[in-house]
Amino acid sequence: MMLAETYPHVSVTPEGIPILSGAKIKVVEIALDHLAHHWTADEIQRQHPHLSLGQIHSALAYYFDHQNEIDRVIDEQLRQVAAIRARVESSAVRDKLKALGLLS
Repeated sequence: MMLAETYPHVSVTPEGIPILSGAKIKVVEIALDHLAHHWTADEIQRQHPHLSLGQIHSALAYYFDHQNEIDRVIDEQLRQVAAIRARVESSAVRDKLKALGLLS
C-alpha cells in the first residue's frame, strides 16, 4: 500500500500553487531564500519571524520532493524578469533620459 505524501503546513491553491497554510507565502519563496542566500531553516525564520520552523521545514521538504517542478517555475520567473528588464532598458523614455545624461 502506498501512502500519499503529506506536508502538514503546505496546501495547494486551486491554481496549483503550493503555499504555507495560514501564511499565504508560496513554497517557491522559501525555496528561493534557501537557494539564493544559502539560508538554513533557522536563518529563514530569523528573516521571517512570523513563520514557524515547522512551516519552513514543511516548505523545504515540499521543495526537495518536487524540486524539478519548482525549479522550472523559478526558471520561468527568471525568464519573465529578464524579458521585463529588456523592455524597460530599451524604452523610449529611458533612451531619452540617457541622452539627457540623467541615466547611465
